Amino acid sequence: MQKKLSEFKIGERGTIVKVVGEGKVRRRLFDMGVTPGAEVLMRKKAPLGDPLEINIRSYELTLRKVEASCVTLEVIDEKR
Repeated sequence: MQKKLSEFKIGERGTIVKVVGEGKVRRRLFDMGVTPGAEVLMRKKAPLGDPLEINIRSYELTLRKVEASCVTLEVIDEKR
């Protein structure tokens, strides 16, 4: 199942499938290591849902909800 990073719940994991967005936003995400194939863990969300803290490539990264909505992931089912 695919969904946007901004829709993830705390503790959910996924693998990045694609990154969309305008040139500067997309380039910034790529520069931070948000690239297809990377595994992501949703660590925290602010009370109003913005910003989000994720774990990617062994470091914590904070993203705005607008940036997170540009990232589509394949959800990793923990129950398997």
